[in-house]
Order: sequence, then structure tokens, then C-alpha cells
Amino acid sequence: MDITEDEKSENYRVTAGELRQFVERFERLDEEKKAIAEQQKEVMSEAKGRGYDTKVIRKLIALRKRDENDIAEEEAVLEMYKEALGMS
Repeated sequence: MDITEDEKSENYRVTAGELRQFVERFERLDEEKKAIAEQQKEVMSEAKGRGYDTKVIRKLIALRKRDENDIAEEEAVLEMYKEALGMS
């Protein structure tokens, strides 16, 4: 079953068109991501201007994404290590 040059050319056109769609979609998403990152930066700037510690806010955001059990386990280990070093 030989593929003719016309069939190869047609497959290439379809593939090239589909590839172009993927690339353009990714580029649009990348632009949206940049816009969202800029908005997040503005939110943090506003919070900082109102006297909030943005480093702590970022930690809170990261904690809210995690499972409660993982957080509790990490805090227990941290407390144990602090006690071992005489920091508690």
C-alpha cells in the first residue's frame, strides 16, 4: 500500500494546519497567563500598600492549596525539630 505524493502533500497540509492551531492556541494562553500574572502582581501591590505582608499572604495561599493532614504532619515535624534544637 504505497502512499502517493498527493496523499503525502494532503496529509502535510492537514497536519500543518492542525499544528498551527495548537501553536496559536498556546500563544493565546501564554498571553492570558501574562495578563493574569500582572493582575496578581497588582493585587499584591495593593495589599502591600494597605500594610499587609505579601510574603505571608503568599504562604497562606500555598497552604490553602494543600491537604490539611499534610500541613498538620509538617507542622508536627517542624515543632519536634524546633524542640530538639531548643527553639521552642
